[in-house]
Amino acid sequence: MKVAGIGFRAAATAADLQAALALTGEHVDALASVAEKAGAPVMQAFARSIGLPVIALREQDIAGEQTLTCSPRIKARFGTGSLAEAAALVGARHGVPGAKARLLAPRVVTADGLATAAIAERLEP
Repeated sequence: MKVAGIGFRAAATAADLQAALALTGEHVDALASVAEKAGAPVMQAFARSIGLPVIALREQDIAGEQTLTCSPRIKARFGTGSLAEAAALVGARHGVPGAKARLLAPRVVTADGLATAAIAERLEP
């Protein structure tokens, strides 16, 4: 299972989220983000438009997750270096005790800086 971790700023549109996902070059089975972003109208509209489920994660689920990239702003806010990478990794393991995940595409950022995406794949336990 491949999961796209999605991060975005309040001004982002569904087109920004689509652009971030497109930058990864990957096809995915689900989207994931922290609950606040997962439930945001822009994320829900984007998910509906591409027919994918959204995995809502608690902030404590991603805190401490090791990521390849690091944004000081995200580190201070969420306790991990990349919201997108952490959400992708945790989302890929979601619901499967003992599962591991690996990052396939590290965080990418749209040209306008409004959205990020990263892709992780679940490795069977």
